Amino acid sequence: MIIFLYGPPGSGKTTIGLTLAKSLGYKFIDLDEQIQNRSGRLIANIFATEGEAGFRRRESTLLAELITAAQEAGSGHVIALGGGALLNTEPRILAEASGQVVFLDVAYDTLLNRLLRHPGKRPLIAEDTADRLKALMDQRENHYASFPLRVNAEQSGEQVAWEIQVLLGIFHIIGMGKGYEVHIRPGELEQIGVELRRRKLGGPVAVVSDTTVAGFFAERVISSLKSSGYQVRLITIPPGEQFKTIETVSNLWAGFLEGGLERSSTVLALGGGVVGDLAGFAAATYLRGVRWVAIPTTLLAMVDASLGGKTGADLPQGKNLVGAFYPPALVFTDPQVLDTLPLDEYRSGLAEVVKHGIIADPELFALCASGLPAVRENQDEMVRRAVAVKVRIVQEDPYERGRRAVLNLGHTLGHAIEKVSGYRLKHGEAVAIGMLHAARLAQRQGIAQDDLTDQILDVLRGLDLTTEIPSDLDPYLIRQAMGYDKKKAGGKLRWVLPVRIGEVKIGIPVEDNLSDFQMISGMS
Repeated sequence: MIIFLYGPPGSGKTTIGLTLAKSLGYKFIDLDEQIQNRSGRLIANIFATEGEAGFRRRESTLLAELITAAQEAGSGHVIALGGGALLNTEPRILAEASGQVVFLDVAYDTLLNRLLRHPGKRPLIAEDTADRLKALMDQRENHYASFPLRVNAEQSGEQVAWEIQVLLGIFHIIGMGKGYEVHIRPGELEQIGVELRRRKLGGPVAVVSDTTVAGFFAERVISSLKSSGYQVRLITIPPGEQFKTIETVSNLWAGFLEGGLERSSTVLALGGGVVGDLAGFAAATYLRGVRWVAIPTTLLAMVDASLGGKTGADLPQGKNLVGAFYPPALVFTDPQVLDTLPLDEYRSGLAEVVKHGIIADPELFALCASGLPAVRENQDEMVRRAVAVKVRIVQEDPYERGRRAVLNLGHTLGHAIEKVSGYRLKHGEAVAIGMLHAARLAQRQGIAQDDLTDQILDVLRGLDLTTEIPSDLDPYLIRQAMGYDKKKAGGKLRWVLPVRIGEVKIGIPVEDNLSDFQMISGMS
């Protein structure tokens, strides 16, 4: 992937580019700096002797060389372009065909203040800076307005770099091993073979999927892998949480052996959260660890289960009681696969999206509040924003020793409801009930905004999500199941409670009475 940063003089392309490249683990290149290094002359001198036309020729030629070198290297690059590098048709076509061009939006007054702090560095506006900058901006107004991918670059460099990652759907999660990439690429499922080769992931490749998902996508994925020269073995498992067991993991190990997987081989998890957890855990424990790649095919897996490196299986006593932190080498997400997802599964995933909005993104929560049609219409943005929330939290706390606990909002009660229902209730349905209960507890504790419960209830109902425990579930069994929750400390449950949209508190001890669960069973 090549990311080109473009904008007027003073928009911060170099500063932001350095920060962005560091965040993504990419190589950074400043085009103007490269021109000076190659020529042994300052840009001002080139302008003085060759004019703008001569400089643009040099700029265009070198840009083509840098793009070719980046493509041959196969690694990620961030290239900061000069403020007029894409004025001509040829370099613009080349850049847009080779990567993503992101325009840095900055108001005239801000640009002028920045340029006056560093006079003489830009030949076109070195003298009479205010007037020349105004003339340049007027001259290039239509050109600059024609770039669709834009960010507000008047914020800090760190914030702008983060917003570029969210805009492009490209993240690099560090803090657990070497780190791993998360790419959100609509309509590019068939590129998975190329992506594995680019990262030098070895074969044979075992594609793990459930029988339902395999019927939709396995052929496309296997074809892409074979086109890139991989030997492939497809291993399918039955769909459903009830098969998330050690017995299934054992069957995967057997399939890896039959497929000839070696220490250098790769496991590819194609499916929802159950497939990802099982395939990741099997990869973590086979031959003491082989690399694996996640291709989530459900909304729930895209925004939650595929991120964070947690793998595992269930025990009869509860969910995810056996597992390991073992991050994938790559998470490759194509939101267009959601077009085949049943509506009830889609809604289940939306519960986690709402959760991420409550935790850290009021704009995402507002999008969910606009209703299902609006969410569908803005699906790519919804996925990117929801993924961004989890990525940022996982970055801060990769091994769940502190802040990462915020992601458990709604799960203390939700996991217990899932288990007692025999997994008849989907994960998102149970989490929706759990979030609403947590909001009520927070208001009872006096730590929540007055209308918080109503806000959350309105959004969940607007998305047609469950907000009450089914009346046939025994409150005694729910309370008992909560006793196995991993979030216990010192024998007491520690709750994640929302304060307002965008803020939650963790580790709050609350004495739950049986009447709490009786109250939310079958209530309207």
